[in-house]
Amino acid sequence: MKRTNYLGFKIFCVFLLSLIAFEGQAQFKLSAEIRPRSEFRNGFKTPSSEGFEPAFFVEQRSRVYFEYTEPKYKLKLALQDVRYWGEVPQIFKADVGNSFLSEAWGELMLTEKISMKAGRQIISYDNQRFLGGLEWAQQGRRHDALLFKMEDPALKSKLHLGFAFNTDDDIAEPAFLQSDGANFYSLGGQYKTLQYAWYHKDLDGAAFSLLALNTGSQNADSTASNKQTLGFIGSKKAGKITFATDLYYQMGKIGTAKVSAILAGINATIKTKATPITLGYEYVSGQDDNDASGKITSFSPDYGTNHAHNGLMDYFYVGPANGNVGVQDFYIKTKFKLGKGSLLAEGHEFLTGSEQTKESGEVLNAAMGTEIDLVYVQKIGADITFHLGFSQLFATNTMLTIRPGNLKSNNWAWAMITFKPTLFQSDK
Repeated sequence: MKRTNYLGFKIFCVFLLSLIAFEGQAQFKLSAEIRPRSEFRNGFKTPSSEGFEPAFFVEQRSRVYFEYTEPKYKLKLALQDVRYWGEVPQIFKADVGNSFLSEAWGELMLTEKISMKAGRQIISYDNQRFLGGLEWAQQGRRHDALLFKMEDPALKSKLHLGFAFNTDDDIAEPAFLQSDGANFYSLGGQYKTLQYAWYHKDLDGAAFSLLALNTGSQNADSTASNKQTLGFIGSKKAGKITFATDLYYQMGKIGTAKVSAILAGINATIKTKATPITLGYEYVSGQDDNDASGKITSFSPDYGTNHAHNGLMDYFYVGPANGNVGVQDFYIKTKFKLGKGSLLAEGHEFLTGSEQTKESGEVLNAAMGTEIDLVYVQKIGADITFHLGFSQLFATNTMLTIRPGNLKSNNWAWAMITFKPTLFQSDK
């Protein structure tokens, strides 16, 4: 009940701030988003097994966005609720507590070209391979961070510097002053510290970005280990063909183990009279089964929107992250007009990114499977978008050896409708 009342209080605060902004003739925008998505899962993320029943459910995201702009600063609040249909009774006094702040940040203009942004925010760059907002997931991905932005439109360049330091929320206040273990961070799967620099430059018919990122992770013995990721993302247009590439190298340590891992991808998009066609290849390094070096060679795209890469059935780096196998992805993508909407079609051929073996010691064939993805998208007016998707994955014996499940034919279907209207916007 307290959670529900707290959400109501936050909505009231947004409404009150809207009135204040209106009275002061400041610029503000109030918008909303309702996004239910139904899914039929029969071998989604990992192969299904004989005797297993397919899963079906509806999950909904509901958001209220408040954006406030002054000449010297701007802020954004996004209130969010994520739930499965039916998880709360029709008549209830207590909620399950799925309402929370999605975004809460303020950005101060220090000069015309330099700003400082602080708070809970989306950190997303380029093709979102390593840093992305993960907006496919109903909850999204957010960082509590301090960001300095230097952007010069005349030079067509941007430089962003980001910093974060995470702490537990259940430590008594005196522990933040001084004590043994005062800064121990116990939340698993999260970084304790983050520092990064991202640079982007637009050129004539080309563009590139550079990324240097360090994450500090909390070790169980109260020490910290640091892992670095260096990245290059580039694109070049040559006539009707656009070439794109991204290269990443990870080093440093996880615990006491040294890291040396790579991700390399390249693709070419060809414009035709009917539709663009993209042909590409991506290699994400894994860990050989017989590797006894103690070094970590499996690359991890830690904070990316991984649903958008390596097929839509989320077999790689989403949830169960494919272990240390890695992946090679040969793919073709296209998009063409169909009726009142458009159809996106993808085909993927997956191979292991490392050498895997059976229990007998025999080396497994590298081929893991073939995936076909189809997504129909239609705009229904300015504020409504409808999606309908179907994916099929044909797993090989190698896939069934390294993953749970024993069925080679796996599929996934989904339907989603998004309502995203602007409720009120002041005159500019």
